[in-house]
Amino acid sequence: MDRFTAPLYTAVEAARYLSVPESTLRRWANGYDWTSRGRPVHGTPILTTVNAQRRGSASIPFVGLAEGFVLAAFRRSGVPLQRIRPALARLDEEFGLQHALASRKLYTDGAEVLLDVSATLDDPADTLAVRELVVVRNNQGVFNEVVESYLRRVEYGDDGYVGLVRLPAYTVAEVVVDPSRGFGQPIFARGGVRVEDAIALFQAGESLDDVATEFRIPHAELEDAIRIATHQVA
Repeated sequence: MDRFTAPLYTAVEAARYLSVPESTLRRWANGYDWTSRGRPVHGTPILTTVNAQRRGSASIPFVGLAEGFVLAAFRRSGVPLQRIRPALARLDEEFGLQHALASRKLYTDGAEVLLDVSATLDDPADTLAVRELVVVRNNQGVFNEVVESYLRRVEYGDDGYVGLVRLPAYTVAEVVVDPSRGFGQPIFARGGVRVEDAIALFQAGESLDDVATEFRIPHAELEDAIRIATHQVA
């Protein structure tokens, strides 16, 4: 399955997996146009998408979800995305590749590049926003603790791009998204069972013990997944 072109997720699904508002995810995927203080404001799409086969069908490939994962980390740091868009554009230019947010280079070199780029931005507010993502440690730019914790949840493929993401919402269960397993849907890392299959069986009336036994999922992990599913529905 091609991580760059195979449509796997709708905006609703991607937002749920990344624990961000659907409206936020759609702005990342589609861009935005609005008016602020009488002036037009435009934001270009920043998430990789592909043409949906029909209205409401999947339009986000795995690499787009991976990019959204990194953007979610930036958002969790409290940095407005519109303030770092210029820096992200420069990041693509500096690395000389597409999908910089999903590249191993972001993890190894991205913080240092962003720190250098921040000094060249025209708006001081943009510079400040970028520097909230990066801290200087041992005379070297590194990502702040929040972003670093997200990037540690990523595994990269031989081509240097994200190949697996461990979703951050779970505190006990290890739930991963891997385009080579479970049709790219979230699965329990131990056993490879799709989370939605286990939740569906529980919601159909099966006991926690029966579901855990059926899919060989540790009780604590299953309870954690049910907690997250219940919270998201609420």
